[in-house]
Amino acid sequence: MSKPHIDAANAWLAEDQDAVTAEELRLLLGSAGKGDEAALKDLVERFTGALEFGTAGLRGIIGAGPQRMNRVLVRKVSAGLAAYLLEQVPDAKERGVLIGHDARRNSRVFSEDTARVLGGVGIKVFLAHRPWPTPTTAWAVVEKGACAGVMVTASHNPPAYNGYKVYWGNGAQIIPPHDVGIAKAIERIGRSDQLPMPELDELRRSGLVVDLGEDLHDEYLAKVIALRANRDVDGKPLVTAYTPLHGVGALSVEGAMMLAGFPQIHTEPSQREPDAEFPTVVFPNPEEKGAMDRVLKLAAEVKADLVLANDPDADRLCAAVPDGAGYRVLSGDQVGALLADYLLAVSPADKRMVATTIVSSQLLGFLAGEYGADYRETLTGFKWIGNAAIEYEAQHGGRFVMGYEEALGYSIGPLVRDKDGVSACVLFAELTMWNRARGKSVLDHLDDIYRRVGLFVTEQVSLTRPGAEGMAQIKAAMAKFRASPPKELAGHAVETVVDLSRGEGGLPPSDVLVFKLAGGRRVIMRPSGTEPKLKSYYEVRVPVGPTEPMADARARGGAELARLRDAHQSQMG
Repeated sequence: MSKPHIDAANAWLAEDQDAVTAEELRLLLGSAGKGDEAALKDLVERFTGALEFGTAGLRGIIGAGPQRMNRVLVRKVSAGLAAYLLEQVPDAKERGVLIGHDARRNSRVFSEDTARVLGGVGIKVFLAHRPWPTPTTAWAVVEKGACAGVMVTASHNPPAYNGYKVYWGNGAQIIPPHDVGIAKAIERIGRSDQLPMPELDELRRSGLVVDLGEDLHDEYLAKVIALRANRDVDGKPLVTAYTPLHGVGALSVEGAMMLAGFPQIHTEPSQREPDAEFPTVVFPNPEEKGAMDRVLKLAAEVKADLVLANDPDADRLCAAVPDGAGYRVLSGDQVGALLADYLLAVSPADKRMVATTIVSSQLLGFLAGEYGADYRETLTGFKWIGNAAIEYEAQHGGRFVMGYEEALGYSIGPLVRDKDGVSACVLFAELTMWNRARGKSVLDHLDDIYRRVGLFVTEQVSLTRPGAEGMAQIKAAMAKFRASPPKELAGHAVETVVDLSRGEGGLPPSDVLVFKLAGGRRVIMRPSGTEPKLKSYYEVRVPVGPTEPMADARARGGAELARLRDAHQSQMG
């Protein structure tokens, strides 16, 4: 271990006012000083660079050091955010910043530290009184007229993680130039222990901290209910099984479903209450294998017509429906296509727009064309969809119908400029009963879409490479495919290579490679922005004959996709 790492760790100790992380670092230094190899490696990793503040804000493992999420870092980031707001927004102090948090480890203390730093420089703060969903924060920023918002959450990451998301005053996550400006302001902040940080009670007395009560959350639920596209749909017979996966979604989703007229909602009791340890799942992400097991078992017991699951901050939705042999878990692309087709079918056919991301299925573009709706494709991340919706409404005077990303994120209408798993639950319940009224199931509806525009078969493969060494491996893999892109995959010519890092494709520069093959086949590679993963996305489109059994089309599509995936993965090294 080099002397700079020891010096950096000791300097951190002198600054860290959190007894927990300070003791953690003292023990780590002691073990490293005795030659413990694991401790040495851990220390070097914690003090090599720092968590980067970007368009996703911050996200990392909780612990001591600049490569971890901790109170030192949260205070510095909050001070940088405050400085940037005071520089960019003339009435920032009066408009204030709205702060929400989920129920993860340290979420409340991080949100309170943020409030104290902002209040310490005279910026008004609206502070959530309890853990609540991320979409509630995004909506409330606009509702309260705040100039920015902060949500302390790590969404669906494992228990050891936490994060810090920043919203601009328009309710969307920040994009350039704000992310760069805030990052530069953070770099200018000195020691966190020298920041003015009045106690919360003092800030409350002076009016600089305003606590947000249940009335605001109730108002959010009322706005969610107003999104219903078809009030004639009778939701009373619908039986729903639901899980918030130990997160904060239960109060919001149960309340919204009841108010919307879907009273038969059964929540999995072992996962209903918020629990930062997520004890019944390996990963608190409904996409992960096994995460839905308990709610699917509950669904079978109550004979549910629909199964819904949120991730811990309730900004994502996973849905499953009966398939005759049990329940079929739908992909994000399938849920997105169903919601889009339903909303485009029942909403007024005036100027309207749907949006998705470059790594989501190409299916939405075909549906938009069928309905004569405008279509936008953005970079990965809902920050881009939210801002695209705002831009479309401002420049074209049109209406944003919905947006989605394949990673189970959906936004219905203009209410929330971010993923909203609460409103998505309500609208998917409505869609289910709309189909029933037509004598169809959700799976019938999906097959109808495929017969109209083609069967789109997709798969995502993630290679997990943790730590600094893993990050180097991910960068090396991207560099390899940039320098020498494949000329063919699985016998199909690669017709076009789009390197978004060069600003190709009409989108802002991003570390993404797109390989477009003959027949509409597609492969996309990108590093995850929130996890140590290299993600590859595969898609093939299979036309379906008017009388061809869907099972045959699926078999053809699945086999073709497997060949494409295997051919690409064999070149990963």
